[in-house]
Amino acid sequence: MARFQIKSFEQEAVVFDTASGDTHYLAPFNVVLFHLLQSNPGMTLDDMHRVLASRLSLEPGPALLHQTDQALASLHRIGLLEAP
Repeated sequence: MARFQIKSFEQEAVVFDTASGDTHYLAPFNVVLFHLLQSNPGMTLDDMHRVLASRLSLEPGPALLHQTDQALASLHRIGLLEAP
């Protein structure tokens, strides 16, 4: 059995960690980022910001950089992404 079970609801998702029993909510931005990194594991931060801005119709800039940093930290904290 996989460690994480992900259930999507339109743009959001919940993740169940079978190892800890914890359930985590993923906001739409985090879902897009997670899927983006799963399909492009070697993606640079610049490319990541460009694609996120395009896919989510967001303005590139400091707010997007901050949101991306926060989302990456959250995905790392719950174990969905491994530290580089």
